[in-house]
Amino acid sequence: MNEIQLEKQGKIAIVTLDSPPVNALTLARYEAITQTFEAINAMDDINVVVFTAKGTKAFCAGLELKEFLAATPQEDPARAKVVRATFYAIRHCVVPVIAAVNGPALGAGSVLASSSDIRIASEKATFSMPEINVGRCGGGAHTGRLVPQGSLRYMAFTGEQISAWEAHRVGFVERVVAPRLLMPTAMDMAQVIASKSRIGLVTMKEALNRIEAMPVDEGYELEQQYSTKLMNSEDAREAVRAVVEKRAPVFKGR
Repeated sequence: MNEIQLEKQGKIAIVTLDSPPVNALTLARYEAITQTFEAINAMDDINVVVFTAKGTKAFCAGLELKEFLAATPQEDPARAKVVRATFYAIRHCVVPVIAAVNGPALGAGSVLASSSDIRIASEKATFSMPEINVGRCGGGAHTGRLVPQGSLRYMAFTGEQISAWEAHRVGFVERVVAPRLLMPTAMDMAQVIASKSRIGLVTMKEALNRIEAMPVDEGYELEQQYSTKLMNSEDAREAVRAVVEKRAPVFKGR
């Protein structure tokens, strides 16, 4: 069985975790996710990714604990490198990534969501950092980009889950919807993004990733440099013409 599925619908790539019953992550599955997102980077006909999971029990239950129990402390740095590569591949995917979270996202599962650009959650979704309960720590660097320090530390120190609505309240999740509306909502959003210029999306995502931790003035200066670079593209000129001529743009990806 292909545990990480990749499907294309027009300019949208759909990546689906399919490792029942709870989509827990082994090292092999981490590597498969990394390879999938690296493959998407090479697809010049993809403008956006929807990242989701199958089943009803969990979006992702985090690390597969039986495999973890068999690992030694000496092996941990090499294992950690594999894990970091996965979150890096998602966060630095050249096009935007929408996480459609269908159920509980625990530990590394929650980081999969936080590494994405946008999060849409089913009302049945929850988010947690239970590492404290299994003798680990982690997830704070990614989750802390999105939530207040108090919320981060509550999750890290208690290991308790927060609901989709609480995640929305603290800014971790952009939308909360009924379970039956999760994929339609994610796909509707993806269609809007897919209609944009790919070169514009790629340039904007790279700029946003780079300026995120910068002081405002320095970040805006760098962002302007990216904007100037984008002006040299045919798509940028087409976008302006389309607005002036009150028509839909026809982008060529250059």
